[in-house]
Amino acid sequence: MVDLKNPELLEPIELFYFAYRAFTSHPDRILAERGLGRVHHRLLYFVGRNPGIAVNALRETLGVSKQAMNTPLRQLIEMGLIDASTAAHDRRVKQLSLSADGAELERQLTETQLKLLADVFAANDEKTAEGWRAVMRALSTRMRN
Repeated sequence: MVDLKNPELLEPIELFYFAYRAFTSHPDRILAERGLGRVHHRLLYFVGRNPGIAVNALRETLGVSKQAMNTPLRQLIEMGLIDASTAAHDRRVKQLSLSADGAELERQLTETQLKLLADVFAANDEKTAEGWRAVMRALSTRMRN
């Protein structure tokens, strides 16, 4: 059984929360100016990395329900940040890509995070950076019900 009062386990939780806050604070401010939030950022990011991605594939990548993704995706389409088109191979499939404005917004958001990571990695050695990547990879593959 896990010792829930073990400071060696509690500290990483606190550090993770504070790191996530630092990682998202600047993008959150940029998004708030447009009335958008983190879910919009995730959509912009993954559509930007996967041009032409099908809506269902995006939903699976993010691990969210249709209901959770529907409203923010529709907002981004209505704002002209994401373009939706019918797939040539199957008219039932809607494919997504960033518009020029969407690509610019996604670039601004990601650039703030890239600068932060670059600064942190530059301040540490490669072994530390690789250890961090290993922990993040391990966490990203774990889902608890």
